Amino acid sequence: MSGSKLFGRDEELATVDAVVDGLPERGSALLIQGAPGIGKSALLDHAVTRARNSGFTVLKASGVQAETHLPFAGLHQLTHTMTDRVSRLPPVQADALLGAFGMAEPSFDAAAPQFFMIALATLSLLGEASAEAPVLLVVDDSQWLDRPTLDVLGFLARRVGAEPLGLLLAGQEGRTAWPGAPDLPELHLKPLQPTAADALLDARNPGLAPAVRRLVADMSAGNPLALIELPITLRAGGVAAESAVSPALPLTTRLERAFASRLADLPSDARQVLLLTAADDDGALPEVLTAASALAGTEISARSLEPAIAAGLVSVDGFRIGFSHPLVRSAVLGSATLADRLAAHGALAHTLHGQPDRQAWHRAAAIGRPDEAVARQLDQVARRASGRGAAAVALTALERATALSEVPSGRVARLLGAAELGLELGRTDRAASLLHQADQLELGVLERARLLQLREGLGLDIDTSTPRLHLLITTAERAAEAGDPELALRLLRSAARRCWWSDPGRELREHVVAAAERLPVSELHPDLVYTLAAATPVERAATVLDRLERLERQGGYDIQAAATLGTAATMANAYDRATGFLRHAAAGLRGQGRLGLLAQTLVSLALSAVHTVDWETGVPAAAEAMRLAEENAQPRWLTGARIAKAQFAALHGDLETALAVIGEAEGRGLSVAHPSNLAFIQITRGLIGLAAGDHAEAFHCVWRVFDPVDPAYHPFLQTIAIAELAEAATGDDQRAMAKAALHRLVTSTGAGEAQLTRINLGFAQALLADDAHAEEHFRSAFDLDMSRAPFARARLMLAHGAWLRRRRRVMEARTPLRIARESFASLGVEPWRERACQELRSAGEGSKRQSRSDWDLLTPQELQIAQLAADGLSNKEIGQQLYLSPRTVGAHLYRIFPKLGITSRGQLRDKLGMN
Repeated sequence: MSGSKLFGRDEELATVDAVVDGLPERGSALLIQGAPGIGKSALLDHAVTRARNSGFTVLKASGVQAETHLPFAGLHQLTHTMTDRVSRLPPVQADALLGAFGMAEPSFDAAAPQFFMIALATLSLLGEASAEAPVLLVVDDSQWLDRPTLDVLGFLARRVGAEPLGLLLAGQEGRTAWPGAPDLPELHLKPLQPTAADALLDARNPGLAPAVRRLVADMSAGNPLALIELPITLRAGGVAAESAVSPALPLTTRLERAFASRLADLPSDARQVLLLTAADDDGALPEVLTAASALAGTEISARSLEPAIAAGLVSVDGFRIGFSHPLVRSAVLGSATLADRLAAHGALAHTLHGQPDRQAWHRAAAIGRPDEAVARQLDQVARRASGRGAAAVALTALERATALSEVPSGRVARLLGAAELGLELGRTDRAASLLHQADQLELGVLERARLLQLREGLGLDIDTSTPRLHLLITTAERAAEAGDPELALRLLRSAARRCWWSDPGRELREHVVAAAERLPVSELHPDLVYTLAAATPVERAATVLDRLERLERQGGYDIQAAATLGTAATMANAYDRATGFLRHAAAGLRGQGRLGLLAQTLVSLALSAVHTVDWETGVPAAAEAMRLAEENAQPRWLTGARIAKAQFAALHGDLETALAVIGEAEGRGLSVAHPSNLAFIQITRGLIGLAAGDHAEAFHCVWRVFDPVDPAYHPFLQTIAIAELAEAATGDDQRAMAKAALHRLVTSTGAGEAQLTRINLGFAQALLADDAHAEEHFRSAFDLDMSRAPFARARLMLAHGAWLRRRRRVMEARTPLRIARESFASLGVEPWRERACQELRSAGEGSKRQSRSDWDLLTPQELQIAQLAADGLSNKEIGQQLYLSPRTVGAHLYRIFPKLGITSRGQLRDKLGMN
């Protein structure tokens, strides 16, 4: 390359130009990857020039290896010119962003800002700016960005489509990825073709001797930086030149040595300033010179850099020093001795008064041995990083503090704290490694209990063996004796969850509950209610329902408690009770930006909505849960969201979608194959079979939930599955198997306390009864309160009408069949509506064709946005709830109105039936 000329990059330039030129109409993101020196920075410079010539706003940042531990350092680089706009953001977003940048002191009495709130604030800030002129974000050396900044960029990259906002990221091949955005486009730079390489050599190094030219061409392997730099090194000659062109060395090493060869000719004070610049995380000229003067014992001025500038190694822009290429930094650090590097960090630490975080990192880098004082400084770094919403930086700080620990108890506390952060971030591999290290140390009772509880959070196994459960119970009892009943209850909650996954037998489940009930906690403690529901969903159902009702009446529970109680209700089959808790939890978690827990809550909400066929709640919840679970790398909950989506698709009669989605859930969920997920998948396949009229396939799938030797066997979900099993049983053998399963359930559950359990058992008894007793069982089932189970009531009507028709009681059959048809139609359950129509036709009565409902015209996300808009929320308020930009919300509404045949927001309530 020469000046603005890029050789051999026509296709790559066209790709980058498309990102820039498309900005007035749409946003896009592109990751440019390649080896060092391959031309990534040159492409970015081209994009910057093109954008500025078009009148766009350009925001730039560059990753620095020494800054990877400074939370949101890269994000601050990008947006520091816009901090005056932060005050225009909603207060919760402004506080989160200022706290992330350390521009507002975090309150440790309040919850730390969640990462997603910081990311949403960034999106809002850039969205406001892009309303004035398109904005292009340009990030070089992204492999050295701090992880929180990379996470924010991944969040933005998924959401720029409707904004005039572009994002160009460049990084080393294989060293950079889009966190949470793996499907976005990438551009991989390859070496230059020989013709382009020759043109670059002619432009930058004309007059090379033929032999040198051939050597450079061979050694550079089409790398533009090598084509420019190697001739300079070869002209200098000497040992450095010979090592730089050694064919035994990788190209990156040759380039580093080429730069290092120029260092040897510099004066000692210039080399010292370069070493301090390389070790520094800021590159501020006054800071580097002060540290260099302290290290040398004499004043060193900026004039010392002139030889390095002349050699093309660095540039000084205002008050900041910058290396001409990241490989120069590597060459400087690589050519220094260990003692020199430690001394450089020590000098910087001594200089950085009033900057405790940076000082702590340099002190840690300057210590070659354990030092408890430095470890404690890093503890404070971790605390401050957590307070700013930078859990990834806090994790790194605690890991480094662990290595520097001199006191064993401090090392244990740091390992466990770091593991907890690893779990919070979803990095189970790092968390598992930290817990393994802690397990090798001498632990106290409470430390051992906390270790076990954190291991439960890994979710790496579903061991429900007696020894595992006894370990959890015993450890919980010891933790309670040691004075921590809350930790004890969390351990017993984990034991109860394992009991629900796979029944270890009533005696052991009762042991878990007895240990929990001995703890000095309130009987309305959410974790205690959860423990009873998970360990004894049948035996203690009455107690669980009573406590849920009391809590529902009293209110006052926090968001975390609401999520816990909603999940407990689903485990006890009290889906009618679950919905209120889960809606409350979802709203609060969304407002706090706790999107990982929100995804889990939305899965439970979607599965609860299936039972009431609440499309408006369940379909958007499932879609949002899928998006969030994928973005947060939560494979188990992604599987759960897919199960809910497939069930709704089956109910609606979209069998192609249902089969495709449940296939994804089954195929991709094998790595997290919890028995509950496997059971739900088979129940869903049974529902799909019933919707398709394939009763044999439906029975085969659902029976797996009842078969003790099948991996999908799940005794606590059988009260849900019995309805599908009874409806699918058509032949004598199948009916006999279903009757035996029903008898076992009735024997073990009695009448059941959860209303849905009673309804499902009553439904199955009516369908499976012989002719002599069927009428009696239908009458008993109809006596149950089905006000919160309209689908179950309609199915019962259909089954009763079909039974009457088969008994040739045609006139009597028509009434329940009409009720069933109209109920299915109002619910939007097309396969069962069509079945009711068929039965009515067989009974001598026709039916009109059903038209599509208005909500059916919208995608799940469009439905969710339409509901919020109908409730009177502005585009900005909807964006804050759904973590989208206001412009993206507006684009969705632009598509929604013509679909619904309306022209204003005021018409949405009528169209969606919300009045």
